[in-house]
Amino acid sequence: MGGAIAVGLIAFLFAKRRKRSLLGLPMQIPASSAVTLRLVLGSAVFGIGWGLAGFCPGPALVALGAGVGKAWGFVAAMVGGMAVFEFLERAKLSRQQD
Repeated sequence: MGGAIAVGLIAFLFAKRRKRSLLGLPMQIPASSAVTLRLVLGSAVFGIGWGLAGFCPGPALVALGAGVGKAWGFVAAMVGGMAVFEFLERAKLSRQQD
């Protein structure tokens, strides 16, 4: 965990100094540090999925590539969750524009 935090800290310090990403896109670093119900619920769902499956997203993809059967279900649920999130965000944006 400490190694991941150290790498993340260095990456964020580097990213904060840039206007554009390495691919030329605008940098989008969250400005808010508020703890909201949405953040807490999302974190809880992530933690529950991690605990039930025994995977977090990165190692799940590695396990998928290694042919671990359990990883298929986790990755499918992860992609499904991303699709639901994207659908809900677009619906929210659509309602705001109306």
